[in-house]
Amino acid sequence: MGFDRRNFLGASAALAAGSAANPVVPQAFAADPEDVGEIGKTPHTKFAVNIEMWWTKLPFLDRIRKAAEYGFPAVEFWPHNNKDLAAVRDLTQELKIEIAQFTAWGFTPGMNHPQNEAAFLEAVRNACGVAKQLDCKKMTVVAGNIQQGMTQEEMLSQVVVALKKAAPIAEENEVMLILEPMNGRVDHPGHCLYGSTDAVEICREVDSPQVKINWDLYHMQIEEGDLCGRLRDGFDQVGYLQLADHPGRNEPGTGEIHYNRVLKEALDLGYRGFVGLECRQLENEHVAAKRVAAADIW
Repeated sequence: MGFDRRNFLGASAALAAGSAANPVVPQAFAADPEDVGEIGKTPHTKFAVNIEMWWTKLPFLDRIRKAAEYGFPAVEFWPHNNKDLAAVRDLTQELKIEIAQFTAWGFTPGMNHPQNEAAFLEAVRNACGVAKQLDCKKMTVVAGNIQQGMTQEEMLSQVVVALKKAAPIAEENEVMLILEPMNGRVDHPGHCLYGSTDAVEICREVDSPQVKINWDLYHMQIEEGDLCGRLRDGFDQVGYLQLADHPGRNEPGTGEIHYNRVLKEALDLGYRGFVGLECRQLENEHVAAKRVAAADIW
């Protein structure tokens, strides 16, 4: 049989265009839109929905209800000081859904300047109380944006100082501080901590079982790539994983990252914690949840 190169190339181009416009959802998850079922209960990975980015048109507590309805075992969120914490606690207990982590300290003022050290430590103390109230074991801390008059080395050295002072507080309260490196090319220009290398060095120097990294695979892809190799190199300092695909910061299966391979690598390395879904939805939450489930197939 002859090989028609022109027809082959035309068919291939059409298939590629269709795939790019409509990322594949395996047939096993092509359920009726009303059949949310157990989509969030996946065989290998325990996903935690970031309810600052999912179901954002709903009231906050209804987002927790939606996550539970989909079968997700946990949620995560950003600041705690604008939430009805008692209501959050009561609802998560009622629904038997966990809080994987929340944000205890953000971009400004940075812990990377000595003048903010006391405020950072007080915030950690207060957030440990919140974590206990919510029965949550991990909370994100951010190094800080660039400080005028300080070098990169000085800022990162101060991050080490601040975390060494915060470590005993975290250890006493049995709450893990997870330091999150960002990316500067797309989302967070002007920050002081990018990629895994400096974050791993910081946490190894702090040397506490309760100070580790919030290893956001989306940020890591943009900053350094080699996701599986970097994860292996720094796995002793991984406290938590988050994900989004790139480009777009949407759910897995919409960009360039082969999350099936990356999530399997994390499992093979011994990671058994939650994986935060800090991603926007390309179409809607139902389709996104199916793509998340598809990323857990291997």
